[in-house]
Amino acid sequence: MKVLLGLSGGVDSAISAYLLKRQGYEVTGAFMRNWDSMLNNDYLGNPNVNDDQCPQERDYDDAKAVAAKLGIPLLRVDFVKEYWDEVFSYFLREYRMGRTPNPDVYCNKFIKFDSFLRFAKEKGFDKIAMGHYAKKAVYEGLEYLYKPTDRNKDQTYFLCQLSEGQISSCLFPMEGITKPEARRIASELGLSEVAAKHGSTGICFIGERHFKEFLRNYFPATKGDVVDVGTGKVLGQHIGVLYYTLGQRHGLGIGGVKDEACNPWFVCAKDVRKNIVYVSNGDEDEHLLSDRCLVGDVNWIGPKPTGPLRVGVKFRYRQSDNPCLLRFEGENVVLDYEKPVKAVTPGQFAVFYDGDRMLGGGVIDRTSYKGESGVR
Repeated sequence: MKVLLGLSGGVDSAISAYLLKRQGYEVTGAFMRNWDSMLNNDYLGNPNVNDDQCPQERDYDDAKAVAAKLGIPLLRVDFVKEYWDEVFSYFLREYRMGRTPNPDVYCNKFIKFDSFLRFAKEKGFDKIAMGHYAKKAVYEGLEYLYKPTDRNKDQTYFLCQLSEGQISSCLFPMEGITKPEARRIASELGLSEVAAKHGSTGICFIGERHFKEFLRNYFPATKGDVVDVGTGKVLGQHIGVLYYTLGQRHGLGIGGVKDEACNPWFVCAKDVRKNIVYVSNGDEDEHLLSDRCLVGDVNWIGPKPTGPLRVGVKFRYRQSDNPCLLRFEGENVVLDYEKPVKAVTPGQFAVFYDGDRMLGGGVIDRTSYKGESGVR
């Protein structure tokens, strides 16, 4: 069977290639170029960037070295336009609304499991493969994703928008491997380029750069008031409401406030139209809690439940599952939590599980708390 593997220049995809070869597959690697830093001007004029080579090109060099050592062909495929149209435009749109997007989820949906999949089919490959930590299995005739052996690296959260067809088209060699095992195997194989390489963190097209500096290329800084949500008192100035997210504690620029308890301040709400950032003082403040949310853009694998369904829900990556009661209202989902949850953030994804089996997920649209009518 001919398999096209997304070879990223990291240890996980490298070990995926090794495992697939050992299992008898005919493996070809493909490095995806999804972002053009110079074309998008996100390095230009940035004094914090002093690098002779783009990180993406360093990754490509590592992918070439891995492919050579494993004896597999390596292709390079360009999805810059597709990424801009399907992922980055969504990222900008969500930020303009004052929400906190997760572009990695849509990168998987539209690029790695759509554009890349179509490319593989056009080139005559039978399957694609990725280095994600996830496993798949058949349940009642359909292929679902399940949590992998390495629960600390479980990446099913980022795959919540995949259809059953996309899941069935892909192999996940890392399903039974832990990250330490992957590094050990890489060392034993002499893959020094990736064996100790740090995994990618944060948003892929921002990389190691300062997040606010990156956003300034697309959203001009517009100062406004930082307001105590409890008293209405103006505590200071922010640099732009779009640069802040719910629960954020650092970079608020207000420090200690006279006559207030010495607890940390954190962002609890934003008013994009008035350009106000609302903050609260303390750790378990009710302004960050919710017990219900509305979820849109829902991807659901298999037949939809006709009534309420008890599920586990992750509202962010690596969070423990939160017991919830799920029910469909038209195309949307309403979740009622068993216990209030802190910092459930509009724009992020809610991902639904039945034990280890992922049922799907969608975008958090609004939240509510303590019996408020509807969702806010």
